[in-house]
Amino acid sequence: MDVYTTEEQQVEAIKKWWRDNGKAVVLGAVIGLGGLYGWRYYQAELETSREQASAQYTQVVNALAAGDAQAEAQAEAFLKDHEGSYATLLELQLAKSYVEAGDLTKAAEQLRKVQSSKDATLKTLATVRLARVEAQQGNYDAALKALDGVTAESWKAQVEELRGDIQLRKGDMAAARTAYAASIAAATNPVVQMKLDNLSQ
Repeated sequence: MDVYTTEEQQVEAIKKWWRDNGKAVVLGAVIGLGGLYGWRYYQAELETSREQASAQYTQVVNALAAGDAQAEAQAEAFLKDHEGSYATLLELQLAKSYVEAGDLTKAAEQLRKVQSSKDATLKTLATVRLARVEAQQGNYDAALKALDGVTAESWKAQVEELRGDIQLRKGDMAAARTAYAASIAAATNPVVQMKLDNLSQ
């Protein structure tokens, strides 16, 4: 009888606990499972969105490379709908397309947009390309000023070579010589050495 009373008390205690806490347990389980399902759904949607952006990016880049007449319009539409690395890479491609078409003003606009990128490498690449575009337009001082913004040591040889080319176009042989020498000091390059040797003649 004593065991029965104890078991009965245990059952009663379990029933009481379930009455007091059952709703909270069920609600917690529903919220937990719902949150897990929601998180997985969100991640799947993000992945789908990334895959679609990748496919669209590839399609637009291929159209630009093929010289498709509608490619620039497609690129502009893509840039309106997307942000982040795909948009930045497409802006670089679009700038290249404008340079090849001879529209240096639009190319410079695209490169300036890339300069606001959070990615330091893409930002530096855009700055160097912008300096080339500015030099092609005859804006030598603007080109040199753009190059002053590139401080990464890994770009020093390329930046100094470009600086030398721009100084040469300006007619400043001494500054060109100094820049070419700095480029060679950063990384040996036979082409830059030839440019420096030609200045000495």
